[in-house]
Amino acid sequence: MSDNHMIDEIIDKNENLTEKQKLILEAAIESFAEKGYAATSTSEIAKKAGVAEGTIFRHYKTKKDLLLSIVAPMMAKLIAPFVIKDLNKVLNQDFESLEDFLRAMIHNRAEFLNANIPLFKIVLQEIPFQPELQKQFKEHIAIKVYERMEAIIKHYQENGQLIDLPPYQVVRMTASSIFGFLIGRYLLFPELDWDDEQEIEATIQFILHGLAPKEKA
Repeated sequence: MSDNHMIDEIIDKNENLTEKQKLILEAAIESFAEKGYAATSTSEIAKKAGVAEGTIFRHYKTKKDLLLSIVAPMMAKLIAPFVIKDLNKVLNQDFESLEDFLRAMIHNRAEFLNANIPLFKIVLQEIPFQPELQKQFKEHIAIKVYERMEAIIKHYQENGQLIDLPPYQVVRMTASSIFGFLIGRYLLFPELDWDDEQEIEATIQFILHGLAPKEKA
């Protein structure tokens, strides 16, 4: 078993997989996360899995089939319900202030992303180039999350804590700021000496106030 609970669930809970398929999937996830899909060869995956390269092609017609066998079920059957359920821990709570809601949201996503870095690296790397994954993401995550976020945005607009912009614009700008921080923190520059709480607070203040200087008293 790996150190990643989601990988373990994807592989170990699928009773239809043979032991060799499990080894292939583990090796493919590790290789795709480390080097990217395009730079990874099936011979490398076979060597890491300890199987013959032909064994891969007996189970998966192409390298792309192998990628989709990892990512598509992950989003459709595991990530999607887990993300929605996990996100609901934040969305279902009644936060009096928008600032408190954003702080809880960022902490929630940071914990989730940090626990599932290899799989999210694959998703982020490959979604721009794989129409099938784009469709899966839209159907199973983006639409469901947006439906919940729209209600939250309207709530804070009605009580005067958010400006009157279309909800989709608020989601786009807020998500860009939050995931910009998370991707930099956990995927692009994890080796930097991050002050997480300070960075989270800076992200929240940017969302709330932009880059305009505070008005002098």
